[in-house]
Amino acid sequence: MSEHSKASILIVEDEENLREALKLNLELEGYDVSSAGTGLEALKKLENEFFDLVIMDIMLPEIDGITVTETLRLQNNEVPILIVSAKSNSADRVLGLKKGADDYLIKPFNLEELFLRVQKLIEKNKRINTGSSISSYDFGGNHIDFKAQQARNFRGELIELSKKEVMLLKLLIENKNEVVSREKILQSVWGYQVFPTTRTIDNFILSFRKYFEQDSRNPQFIQSARGVGYKFTE
Repeated sequence: MSEHSKASILIVEDEENLREALKLNLELEGYDVSSAGTGLEALKKLENEFFDLVIMDIMLPEIDGITVTETLRLQNNEVPILIVSAKSNSADRVLGLKKGADDYLIKPFNLEELFLRVQKLIEKNKRINTGSSISSYDFGGNHIDFKAQQARNFRGELIELSKKEVMLLKLLIENKNEVVSREKILQSVWGYQVFPTTRTIDNFILSFRKYFEQDSRNPQFIQSARGVGYKFTE
């Protein structure tokens, strides 16, 4: 049996020939595959079934793929989403990622590249869900509960953390006192070559400093390594 035999994938694609071809090829790779031809059908399936990954077209009848993605994220459904679309300009890619997609692949695509991205997203999500060596962490009067995606800071404020914030915090803390490069952060947190800029990382770091540092302009814990990346120091 394939190492992927227990991973389930939902293909959301209105073009029947492509949908069936993708389904067949992914099943040959050992995945358990379901499909939906409209955005509404996809949302209904995702309400009632668990999937390890969604492959999402953008141009769909009834509800487009971007809206489906945004709806899932507003419902706190964090299933990994790989958008596969003929829309190839950077604005479309950025919009898809901003609305909550984990990766974006442009049609026409190489089947081996699709398999690689599918595998990486499923493996990354599995690592997150099974958890790492730490489920919570305390520093400087701050408490982070990674499983609950919450933190309570030194001011006693309860902070709801996004999945990406949890992933980035965990990455920095697990590499305590070591510089984590921007490239490693992008690959570990945002996935396989999906984000066009590292400015997003900077914004996350600024948020962390506001949450956890007594003086955000002179951070004690979350420090910059100019031109390289960031490190967590305690």
